[in-house]
Amino acid sequence: MRKTGRLFEIIQILRSAGKPVTAEQLAEQLEVAMRTIYRDIATLQAMRTPIEGESGVGYIMRSGYDLPPLNFDAEEVVALRVGLSMLARTGDTALQRAADRICHKIDDLHAEADWLQVAPWGASPDDPAKGCVSIAMLREAITAERKLELTYRDPRGRETIRKVRPVGVVYHLDCVMLAAWCELRGAFRHFRTDRIWGCEPLEEHFTGQGSTLRRLWLEQTGFADQGSQAAESA
Repeated sequence: MRKTGRLFEIIQILRSAGKPVTAEQLAEQLEVAMRTIYRDIATLQAMRTPIEGESGVGYIMRSGYDLPPLNFDAEEVVALRVGLSMLARTGDTALQRAADRICHKIDDLHAEADWLQVAPWGASPDDPAKGCVSIAMLREAITAERKLELTYRDPRGRETIRKVRPVGVVYHLDCVMLAAWCELRGAFRHFRTDRIWGCEPLEEHFTGQGSTLRRLWLEQTGFADQGSQAAESA
């Protein structure tokens, strides 16, 4: 999560809390180190955000502080709810947690819509405890332009080690794919995340190449026309 988004989340958490929230609790919710929370609190206080408290005790937001309301009409709210609910189909648990946080913010301003239900079935959750690769880690590698070493098994069970430059994440109904420049094949390839049996971020980066690679990928693959056959291209 970028710093701007993290600062917004800290404000939201403190606004809705009925008692002081410790740095440890904030760090756990936002999945960052406690020292990051200390720096973020100091940044917010320097911006005159009315946060009181200290490390080891907890932080509170003085009453009367608010953010601009979300101004959506009724259909826009429904569209948001449906779109956020459908994130459950992606298998990307980090995005699902973000969607839940957004839904809570919408509920604070609009009546709950228990009449609106979206079936959650789709790609399997990326649960690291079950050996699944974290889709959030793949997304982070894309934005950081950081190379990855993948252990990949194709549909026949053949295993290869690939060093790749990740450029995109593609969400299909029943699977998620990592789009990347594969150094082994010397071409763009698509890797189903449920067939990635190992993923190691490398110290090597491809700084400044991400946008160009992404443009070439879109031009060469014509992704919108590929359909599900791209999942077998690795």
